[in-house]
Amino acid sequence: MNAEIPGSGGSRLERAKAVWRWTAELSWPVMVQQVFRTLMRTTDIIVTGLFSPVAVAAIGLADLYAQIPLRLGQGLGGAAISLSSQDTGAGATANRDEAVTQALILGALIGVPLAGAGVAFGSLAIDVLGAAPEVIELGGTYLAVILVASPARHVAIIGVRALQGTGDTRTPMMINIGANVINIGCSVVLGLGLGPSPRLGIFGVGLATAIANTFTAGCILAAMSTSHVGLSFARPGDPTITRQLIVIGTPQFAEGMSATLASFPFNALLLGFGTEVVAAFHIGRRMRQQVTGPFYRSFSTASSVIVGQTLGSDDPEAARFNGAAVIGLAFGVLSLSGGTLFVAAEPLARVFTSDPATLGYAVDFARVFGVGGVFFGMFFVVAGALRGAGETRIPFLARMIGAWVIMLGGTYVAGELLDVGVVAVYAVLVLSYLWMLSLATFWYLRGDWQARASSMMAERGSSSSDS
Repeated sequence: MNAEIPGSGGSRLERAKAVWRWTAELSWPVMVQQVFRTLMRTTDIIVTGLFSPVAVAAIGLADLYAQIPLRLGQGLGGAAISLSSQDTGAGATANRDEAVTQALILGALIGVPLAGAGVAFGSLAIDVLGAAPEVIELGGTYLAVILVASPARHVAIIGVRALQGTGDTRTPMMINIGANVINIGCSVVLGLGLGPSPRLGIFGVGLATAIANTFTAGCILAAMSTSHVGLSFARPGDPTITRQLIVIGTPQFAEGMSATLASFPFNALLLGFGTEVVAAFHIGRRMRQQVTGPFYRSFSTASSVIVGQTLGSDDPEAARFNGAAVIGLAFGVLSLSGGTLFVAAEPLARVFTSDPATLGYAVDFARVFGVGGVFFGMFFVVAGALRGAGETRIPFLARMIGAWVIMLGGTYVAGELLDVGVVAVYAVLVLSYLWMLSLATFWYLRGDWQARASSMMAERGSSSSDS
């Protein structure tokens, strides 16, 4: 397999160029997919903003809980792309298919209790954050609808990541474009009541997302049932694969959840500055995800696939070089996109709100995300390379400390105890992102992630020498 993997021969420049071409081939479909995905979420915020700033705050708070199925899906999806990419590089297709099948089943089962919790406790979940009664009512409605589709959301995320691990990023792109077009159209029509549709408001916006997630899951399962994609279903039976899915997926789930759980008290602190600050934060965050998100998410996927497949081909040295080449390319692109967000902060913010107080804060947050977003995005890319090797513990540690100690603790001390004000939030956001990137980069350069990947592959019988 070594001869088929770029980065294993020639001069360093020739090797880097080969990896950059491989990165472009893998990342552009993911980038297009993410543009549509973030555009869908941006449309939700814009449509909600036509209702009121209260509605924007409601959907922002509800999205904190809606991240739970997202994080679970990303945890198992991260494990799926790790095993899928490594086994693809090693040619161990039987192990790969079983790993993906097991991940899909686990994801669907875990989503069932979340669906029930959304219906039973949606409004209570918003209430505990200390929101106003109108925010509680709107946020609870939106949250209930979103969580009902948790099983489908998990299947969709895991299936997409597994396909990407094989090097097929175009099939997920086509499926997600269709799903996001459906989501955008339904958000506008159902939310605003266009044509024959009744005006369902925030309920319609949530329903549109649930419909799109179900569509994505159905398409993924249908594709795997045919010969259109390389993956196929396999009878589960190997407990070693099950254990590795959990070992790899749990730290990634914990990584995402550490940030999500920190967001609850963090948003509660923001509420102390006023509803406009909360709305502005979520608008600025949405702007970052729209402008820079497609880039860092696509490069993160590319680094996972490239490192995983290179390790699967039994070339640890090339895996480190190839990952570094992706990271270097990502830095240049993210610097440009972050600078664009900084410069265009005000006109972009006006797309989301016309409320003067909210607009002023939103511009400031957008500029903070323009600078800090470069660090945040680069963390995703470096962490993606580590995840391709099955190393999810260090990204978890980096993000947990960044979220709880720096972001949350710093905001409380500087903003509440020292009464510095909202400017404290701007500073701690940038510092938390810089810390996350620093630790992940240190481990990429000095850690034993290559040996960890080789050991896990040998344990499940996927080493290329055994295939």
